[in-house]
Amino acid sequence: MKKRILCVVLAFTLVMVFGPIGQSLAGKEYKIGALFSVTGRASFLGEPERNTAKMIEEMTKSKGGINGIPIRLIIYDTEGNETKTVNAANKLIKKDKVLAIIGPSTSGTSMAVIPIVTRARVPMISSAASKRIASPVERRKWIFKVVPGDDVAVELMCGFMRKKGIRKVAIMSVSTGYGISGRSELKRLAPKTGIEIVADETYGPKDTDLSAVLTKIRGTEAEAIINWSIGPTQIIATRNWKHLGMQIPLYQSYGFGSKRNIQLSAGAAEGVICPVSRIVVADKLSPNDPQAAVVRKYKSLYETKFRSEVSVFGGHAWDSMYQLLGALKHVGANRSKIRDYLENIKGFVGQNGIFNRSPQDHVGLTKDSYVMVQVKNGDWMIIE
Repeated sequence: MKKRILCVVLAFTLVMVFGPIGQSLAGKEYKIGALFSVTGRASFLGEPERNTAKMIEEMTKSKGGINGIPIRLIIYDTEGNETKTVNAANKLIKKDKVLAIIGPSTSGTSMAVIPIVTRARVPMISSAASKRIASPVERRKWIFKVVPGDDVAVELMCGFMRKKGIRKVAIMSVSTGYGISGRSELKRLAPKTGIEIVADETYGPKDTDLSAVLTKIRGTEAEAIINWSIGPTQIIATRNWKHLGMQIPLYQSYGFGSKRNIQLSAGAAEGVICPVSRIVVADKLSPNDPQAAVVRKYKSLYETKFRSEVSVFGGHAWDSMYQLLGALKHVGANRSKIRDYLENIKGFVGQNGIFNRSPQDHVGLTKDSYVMVQVKNGDWMIIE
């Protein structure tokens, strides 16, 4: 009887210390949360992000996980909706108890969940562009980003325009988080580079014709147009620009960096100029480019597996996943230590550039992360 009681006590003690009997270390896993706009108006962002993250999860599992511990990726489709993103973030933190979150896909949804992950002290690596997502750093301790900021793209674009002798520009931007942030940086940085903004037009994300906006711009002294948006409105702006026969060059934000956008523009994109990440021009990079091997590897893996063209947006998930896997490898399942690791990444060669983060910079990318390209004969041509 005493022996039986002793066995029961011992079993109870083991359960209290190690968890339910049968839950061995082999059953332990690293949970990673992901918030992607897989469906909805921003699906062109979220679908390749989801595909890429799942592909990396599968590859990591096939190699035995991280230090012998499997990873589990828990993805929720935000549909690009801020309320749904907030609800999903709460679920990842409170129910799924993930170690970190990658995404969301858009600037607006990323901004919406910052207070939640900050209060919960969960590291988050956003896939969106707005500079405000990761700064000011003193208010973004737990937030990181893998997309070069709007300021970086604007700086490169304005420098390029100066070299081309352009001094007066018109800007048009969509009234979303992405467009608002880009417009703000254009208004802040263009004058500093000696470029005057002679027109400043905005439009809605659901607008289906931007001819009126472009016609107003045509009546100004603008020597170039800068359109700051993503998705359908970039295509509409391009087609309307072509249809109106406008002779001044059209510059697009880096969100235009997909061969599919050229195709959807149905020939209207010829001559369009924009900054893009190197994954967009992987086959055109010099072998000496420090990112060439990484972007070509990703392009080959993605296009072989999914039978569709790789995009810059999937590259955001690549960088986020591998940065996070590096953290898990070095510091394990500790949110605070994961945060510290992400903050001090140095020399990480990714799809979006070479990352060098610090406590003062939670992005870690410069204008060298982009190259300037122009559409020629239905394809990208590197022009700087």
